[in-house]
Amino acid sequence: MKRRNVRRLNGAALALALSASAVPALANPTDWEINLQPAATPIMAMIHRFDDGVLVVVTLIVLLVLALLLYCIVRFNARANPEPSKTTHNTVIEVIWTVVPILILVGIAVPSFELLFAEHNPALAVAGFDPSKELTIKATGNQWYWSYAYPENGDFSFDSSIVRDANGNPAGNPRLLQVDNPLVVPVGVVVRMEVIGADVIHSFAVPSFGIKIDAIPGRLNQTWFRVDKAGVYYGQCSELCGRDHAFMPIEVHAVAPDLFNAWAKTAATDLASAYKQLAAAGATN
Repeated sequence: MKRRNVRRLNGAALALALSASAVPALANPTDWEINLQPAATPIMAMIHRFDDGVLVVVTLIVLLVLALLLYCIVRFNARANPEPSKTTHNTVIEVIWTVVPILILVGIAVPSFELLFAEHNPALAVAGFDPSKELTIKATGNQWYWSYAYPENGDFSFDSSIVRDANGNPAGNPRLLQVDNPLVVPVGVVVRMEVIGADVIHSFAVPSFGIKIDAIPGRLNQTWFRVDKAGVYYGQCSELCGRDHAFMPIEVHAVAPDLFNAWAKTAATDLASAYKQLAAAGATN
């Protein structure tokens, strides 16, 4: 099927229209944030659970080591032991501090492997997964913008660049994250992302989705996600790719499946009208 390359049409105005349509940004980065962004996909929910579990294990280890240090300071100081012990080996202690760390590492490895496998196989994270209902989208990293293609929805494509003001400076709110033509995906549908680079290595990363994959020239990488809540989500190129590496954000609008189908049908021939249609519907509200 002949590919129709739809270029940026009235990009800034469309982005502002979408931003003004009472669209909730469910996973905006916030100032001084130290935790992971809220989970918007099953994979990110698994990452949250794994992170919480490891935090508990690490905290217990720190408390145990601190308790042992305090015990040694009190029990074996020079005042309490004017004559130092001549003991050089203790078989029981040697076995304990060898076996226990192994058991801890195995306990961490099991859920980590489960997470790694699920990141490559949606069937391990999505109940009742049906491969025939997947949606494929191709993302191409360019210096310095993203191109998106929808081969299963009319085989159309478009470029997505950071919004800039009249002087060519990054504009919009949130800072450095707003684009002219955002990626649009349906809620509740497994999206298979095919990622490649057109010139140098880039990296497609959306923290709230729990995905980060390199866009390498000549190599087609794959990842997947399923957005559970409608809204606007943000990511960025996460591989140093040149002068404007910091200015190629990713903006994703997750909408209801019927609204996505209507958007894709219109976008195949008229991208500008498709975004206006989506904004008028308050699609991601």
